Amino acid sequence: MDEVLVIGEALVDIVSAPGRPAVEHPGGSPANVALGLARLGVGTRLLTRIGDDARGAQIVQHLRSSGVELAEGSVTDSPTSTATAVLDAAGVATYDFALQWALPDDIGVIDARAVHTGSIAATLSPGGEDVLRLVEENAGRVVISYDPNARPALMGERAAALERIERIVRASDVVKVSDEDLEWLLPGADPLQVIEAWRASGPALVVLTRGGRGAVGVLASGLVEVTAPKIEVADTVGAGDALMAGLLHALDQAGLLTPDSIGELRTKPAADLAPMLTHAVRVAAYTCTQAGAQPPTRTQIEGWAQA
Repeated sequence: MDEVLVIGEALVDIVSAPGRPAVEHPGGSPANVALGLARLGVGTRLLTRIGDDARGAQIVQHLRSSGVELAEGSVTDSPTSTATAVLDAAGVATYDFALQWALPDDIGVIDARAVHTGSIAATLSPGGEDVLRLVEENAGRVVISYDPNARPALMGERAAALERIERIVRASDVVKVSDEDLEWLLPGADPLQVIEAWRASGPALVVLTRGGRGAVGVLASGLVEVTAPKIEVADTVGAGDALMAGLLHALDQAGLLTPDSIGELRTKPAADLAPMLTHAVRVAAYTCTQAGAQPPTRTQIEGWAQA
């Protein structure tokens, strides 16, 4: 099937900031990636778990209005999950979750050209075990992308989380990880050494995001660093997810987001990655100028990039 399947949590972000009333936005890291991909024009389907309730309906409307379809089995009788995001004076979010995560029982061979997963969905039981199985069983027959998007409060003991994360990394083609993720997973380690070791373990491409300092990507041929544009930050909710969507969109535009073509990344010059990574960083930067996880459409980012 000529689409990208995103597997993971969809929830409602309850955003609280100093001096402002709390506001609810549909969110969840994988759902945000699906939203970003669809807004950029990539056919996208989301396999998730939401409730048949008002918050679930809000998520469905939010996703479908941008072109994301829900996979069968995504709506359940359980309440829709929430994440309370508390913003500091700089707009940086910390999270508290009320979340359940599981997948339908009959998920096996994936009918898509590419699969993205990450964050809570890949680690929280019982669904995390199913995500790991799906990734490992489908590795090599679909393009697999992964963002650990670590949530220490939900991921349990660090060593066990790292073992799970590195198993998924080894089965993936494209991995995105933030410097904050690595600070928790491997405290004191050199992030550039970590992403090179991860790339050597299996993926064609590993990208390290560094917030306002931009991102670094590593291929077998070398390393590329791009800076982030200067912006006025509304908040950082969904920024990493937007970057992931922008990266996958750029790979798609380059004709690389298929099982037959993703291997070309293993032999491409590192310089070829620079425009794709620049696009991804710009998508993330645009999202930071909006309140909540509101990634741009293709038209919006093209116009904004020329401003």
